[in-house]
Amino acid sequence: MKTIFLFSLLLLLPLLASCAKKQVYIVHFAKDINGEKALHEIEETHHSYLLSVKDNAEDARASLLYSYKHSINGFSALLTPDEASKLSKMEEVSSVYASKARKYSLHTTRSWEFVGLDEGEKYEWNRFKKGGDFLSKAKYGQDVIVGVIDNGVWPESKSFSDEGIGPVPKSWKGICQTGVALKPFHCNRKIIGGRYYLKGFEYANGPLNATEDCRSPRDLDGHGTHTASTVAGRRVHNASAFGGLARGTASGGAPFARLAIYKACWAVPRTSKADGNTCFEEDMLAAIDDAISDGVHVLSISIGSNGPLPFNEDGIARGALNAVKKNIVVACSAGNSGPAPYTLSNPAPWIITVGASSVDRDFLRSVVLGNGMEITGKTFTPYKLEKMHPLVYAGDVVNPGSVRQNESDQCLPGSLAPEKVKGKIVFCRRGSGVRMLKGLEVKRAGGAGLILGNNLAYGNDIPYDPHFLPATGVNYNDAMKIYYYIRSTNNPMAMFKRARTVIHSQPAPFMASFSSRGPNAVDPYILKPDITAPGFNILAAWSEASSPTRMPEDKRIVKYNIFSGTSMSCPHVAGASALLKAIHPNWSSAAIRSALMTTALMRNNKGLPITNEGDGSIATPFSFGSGHFNPTKAADPGLVYDASYKDYLLYLCSAGLTNADPSFKCPEEPPSAFNLNYPSIAIPKLYGSVTVERTVTNVGGSKSVYFFTAKRPFGVFVKAYPRILFFDHVGQKKRFTITVTATRAILGRNLGNRYVFGSYSWSDGLHLVRSPIAVSFA
Repeated sequence: MKTIFLFSLLLLLPLLASCAKKQVYIVHFAKDINGEKALHEIEETHHSYLLSVKDNAEDARASLLYSYKHSINGFSALLTPDEASKLSKMEEVSSVYASKARKYSLHTTRSWEFVGLDEGEKYEWNRFKKGGDFLSKAKYGQDVIVGVIDNGVWPESKSFSDEGIGPVPKSWKGICQTGVALKPFHCNRKIIGGRYYLKGFEYANGPLNATEDCRSPRDLDGHGTHTASTVAGRRVHNASAFGGLARGTASGGAPFARLAIYKACWAVPRTSKADGNTCFEEDMLAAIDDAISDGVHVLSISIGSNGPLPFNEDGIARGALNAVKKNIVVACSAGNSGPAPYTLSNPAPWIITVGASSVDRDFLRSVVLGNGMEITGKTFTPYKLEKMHPLVYAGDVVNPGSVRQNESDQCLPGSLAPEKVKGKIVFCRRGSGVRMLKGLEVKRAGGAGLILGNNLAYGNDIPYDPHFLPATGVNYNDAMKIYYYIRSTNNPMAMFKRARTVIHSQPAPFMASFSSRGPNAVDPYILKPDITAPGFNILAAWSEASSPTRMPEDKRIVKYNIFSGTSMSCPHVAGASALLKAIHPNWSSAAIRSALMTTALMRNNKGLPITNEGDGSIATPFSFGSGHFNPTKAADPGLVYDASYKDYLLYLCSAGLTNADPSFKCPEEPPSAFNLNYPSIAIPKLYGSVTVERTVTNVGGSKSVYFFTAKRPFGVFVKAYPRILFFDHVGQKKRFTITVTATRAILGRNLGNRYVFGSYSWSDGLHLVRSPIAVSFA
């Protein structure tokens, strides 16, 4: 019997192997097998590799998802673990790994004006002339093509009108997929291309549910429309959100630039749109592959992994490297996992990684108590309630037994008693539950309004919400005042003043608490993020197939919406990059990044260092990188730190990644990672001295002399050699070294992993070329 069982098991093993669960794998080749082949020829080559591990040709063809020609040297396919293992052992294959779903983080009337990119008189904050000359010189981005990889776009928005725009650039090679949706997707002279990528998503989730999303480049969510219009939306006068808030002229950074839409992110099945979209690596790589082939000049990618990934497992990083090879500028969001350290995504040095900061605009609504006390809160809610109403504490008006005692004041769904709430303003606490659902619960119970008060943990971090009834949010100290007032009288009353938009608010910018922070968990020698840009309460176009909150309970439709995230800051930098590309078409992507970084602003509109949201503490380069971007100044940076595709390959060699490009052979002794020609310096675990090499290229005056200065980090000496750089023509390069030395006193102290920060600069009296320094000690 035992022999029969073993024999039967042996017969079943091949069948069990064939039934092993398939998943998507990304296959990279160690050799360039593409050459000058057409895409169909490349597909045939990839089929031949699959046929070597599959049972038949039909299975091999069905398993191939995408053949990549530009973004990476390889393909994606449905494989069993055994098939993947067999492929990985082939001589021509450098790596095979399972794909991972990447959920992007929800990661503008005032923002461009705030950074000086608007036509008009001098601007008070940054003291540079507004962007009229800069925009005119850049021809408003005309004929620069920006690719946006996101979840589509709503093409009917006024922000995407092609009125007055010339013919589609002859360099464009893309297509416009009409797709299947409520309305067919359409392109014009503004949106010149649209594609969508579903194969990876549908393998993981089954056929797309037409009630959740559409097989089209059309955006049914809002996120992609918001990012695309922030990059390059047309000027739309009298735009606003929520009944007039943020009213003004909405505009993208490069209003005449062309847009190419690549939809690679999709609604998660059976979840609310508010939960965000999922982007699969194989779909994103296909989008980058087409964007490179189509002829885009800038890529805006407001997508990131759920945590730091090694470069060889990061699809965005690998695709972006090949985009940079074609001199395409790639801007990516840092992520929304702040303020904790080591949280940022997209840390590759060939990507411009963007944090999120505020503009000088606020949305306020005051609540007036029955004793005459006026408390200013924050809100997006436009509804009026300008007469006194009874005020109740949520903990006093709950249905008995509906929630736990410690959550009785948090207005959780189904918790409030209508007979105690009807016609009253309810004071609720933050804590458990979704903020918007708290307002919905007050409305369900018949309440007239909502005051949402912070608990101690949230402190001064006040949310802005478009509630379904009159509402405002207040900080912890003010929440306690309201609570004590309710307890001090038998007949507490309150009313709301009208919501209002306030500009020139101070301090601004400040770093948004959600913005992901460094240090760089993948390579601590590369300081990330690179820069910060407006990503806090940004007004931009929105999909009319989605509500402003994207919640199923919200039936409101808006043409423009206020949204926050590094997803909003990334397209600001992409838009600025498009303008710089228009002015300096021969600049490399590294030169454009350098120009933005070395001219960034370090102080707010009070003339003080940039601070963090909430506690007001001084922010560091691990939150803002080189500072707050300043596009008009970046057009004339004086010097730039340039880097080539080969420089990045050498950098990867130093990290042990020798197969990034099959045609490139790593030297036996590659240069140190910290010697990549980057516009910032990060030195972890310094003990003694480290000497860093850098090279600057003169892009300013034909004859100029630059002098070195340093603001040294605490406990560190910073010296340059030489200290003076002489240039006699544009394009001339000069090499120098920076030596960073720990003082004896600092080496005797136990600082753990704590970093200290400083900077060094080169100046010719006209240009100030500044680079941040971050140092920790062994």
